[in-house]
Amino acid sequence: MWWMMNEGGGHCPKKSDDIYGDVCGQDLSRLSMSRIRCILRGIDLRTCILLFVLVPTCIFGIYIHGQKISYFLRPLWESPPKPFHDIPHYYHENVSMEKLCKLHGWGIREFPRRVYDAVLFSNEVDMLTIRWQELYPYITQFVLLESNSTFSGIPKPMVFASHQDQFKFVEPRLTYGTIGGRFKKGENPFIEEAMQRVALDQLLKIAGITDDDLLIMSDVDEIPSAHTINLLRWCDDIPQVLHLRLKNYLYSFEFLVDNNSWRASIHRYQTGKTRYAHYRQADEILADAGWHCSFCFRHIDEFLFKMKAYSHNDRVRFSHYLNPKRVQRVICKGADLFDMIPEEYTFKEIIRKMGPIPHSYSAVHLPSYLLENADKYKFLLPGNCLRESG
Repeated sequence: MWWMMNEGGGHCPKKSDDIYGDVCGQDLSRLSMSRIRCILRGIDLRTCILLFVLVPTCIFGIYIHGQKISYFLRPLWESPPKPFHDIPHYYHENVSMEKLCKLHGWGIREFPRRVYDAVLFSNEVDMLTIRWQELYPYITQFVLLESNSTFSGIPKPMVFASHQDQFKFVEPRLTYGTIGGRFKKGENPFIEEAMQRVALDQLLKIAGITDDDLLIMSDVDEIPSAHTINLLRWCDDIPQVLHLRLKNYLYSFEFLVDNNSWRASIHRYQTGKTRYAHYRQADEILADAGWHCSFCFRHIDEFLFKMKAYSHNDRVRFSHYLNPKRVQRVICKGADLFDMIPEEYTFKEIIRKMGPIPHSYSAVHLPSYLLENADKYKFLLPGNCLRESG
């Protein structure tokens, strides 16, 4: 009678004998197994295989491409920055400076302002040469700060010091300074970068900058055109801070990304107010003011060094990114060294820029020194993507 009650109702009587407890436990176990078998009968073998394959694949895919997914979905949580107010840029070599200033809505000065060009230097010897040759006629003082540490805390040789013979043409107008690195492992690279920019402020004072002198704030590879600097030193009533819109190239002047490089800026110096920085500092920007050639190196080793050394070194997510053969293939293809989705704020722009950069075969309106020495800088011109291994 008791067994029949248990079978029908699934209820175990409260008895003290162990036999009743054992029987009850066995019964509940059979009931649980029965339910599991019932559930499993509802799932066919193909579904099981799909789950066992799909779940690990999704996890692996997120690990490999999580950064891409994050960048692609960026428009969902981040709005575009406030647009700049673009100032049209007028120039022709046969038009007088007075007329050019007037076209911009500015007056003409009786004498030009002094101009200081200040940079933090890592290892971009070729780009520095092209920059200083382009700007040489109009610069009062070249100011360069070099550290024995990269922004990411990696020890580095004093590259400029060892190549100083190549820059004898600026020596009478050069203020060169050095700063020791702090080599703090695990620290945000932007902290070291900020410290070096503060030191550059001090070096500018040593160089003799004074109020209303023009100060160019840009990385070595962000090169204002000579006629842009000449215009701004001669024209009166220019903005206190003016960003420069540069043509944005990658690897060489063969791969034109867009015309939207904006971090370079020029300042009418104010003692106690002007601080050397590399972020947005004003709303006005002068159109078509020069060139930004990022990762424009002669040697593969220089690419590898910068990938590990600069502030965004966290983008090297896998060791094979640093394989020299891979780097060479990426350069010639015009693809991204870090296999990243374009950093844009709208899905339209992200999709438009996805994939390799189209090849450009125009070498018109490039820095004059580059074209005058085309054999030496062949690797920067269209059709010459192969790099030296050393």
